[in-house]
Formats: sequence, structure tokens, C-alpha cells
Amino acid sequence: MADRSLRGMRLGAQSLQSEEGVVYSPRSRYTYLCPECGQETEMVFSAEAEAPDTWECKHCGHEATLLVGDSPVEVDRSDVKTPRSHWDMLLERRTRAELEELLEERLTYLRARRGGEHKIGA
Repeated sequence: MADRSLRGMRLGAQSLQSEEGVVYSPRSRYTYLCPECGQETEMVFSAEAEAPDTWECKHCGHEATLLVGDSPVEVDRSDVKTPRSHWDMLLERRTRAELEELLEERLTYLRARRGGEHKIGA
């Protein structure tokens, strides 16, 4: 049995599979131009896949636009909502006069609790 023992062969370092008979799927190369840094990013997609209009720039992280020929694609942003801040949502519920009144009430309460008419933050 000792004459037929297996010797180690660097497991994981070499694949026992060959690339014979492997057919790769067709691919397409697309170029994206970043308006922020002016750099181009090339991406490879499957020929069957539809390339997105925008892609993250690998140089600066901003949004790069797909180039068709030498000009960038026009991206439709009509359905994108602008983000609302907490202040915007607060103004939807109360008027500015109501907010001023609430602020004054709260400041009066805090000053009374402190025991004096000290200004806060100044």
C-alpha cells in the first residue's frame, strides 16, 4: 500500500480543470464619462444585457453617464423626487409664526427651570 500512496500536489494552487471546450458568452464594452472629474470608465457587460444609462465613476465615485459615440446619453430625471429635509416636513405641519411661538414658550420654560433669565447659547 505504501508504494501507491498519494503525494500532496499544492491543493488550491492548481486547478484540475482545463479550458478546453469552454465557450464564453458574447460581451459588449461600454464607456461612461464622469462630468465631475472628466475621466472615462469602461465596463464590460453581457451582449444580451441592456447597459444602464449611468454608472458610478471608479475615479471619484460620482455618477458617470453612458457615452454613445462621442456624446453622453440624456438621462430622464423627471420621476426623481427631491429629498425633503426635516425643516421642510415641519413647515408642512406648522406655520413659521406657530414655530416662533413654540420656541418662545420653550425658552421661557427652560429659563424658568434654570432659575434666571440667562440666554441660551450666547
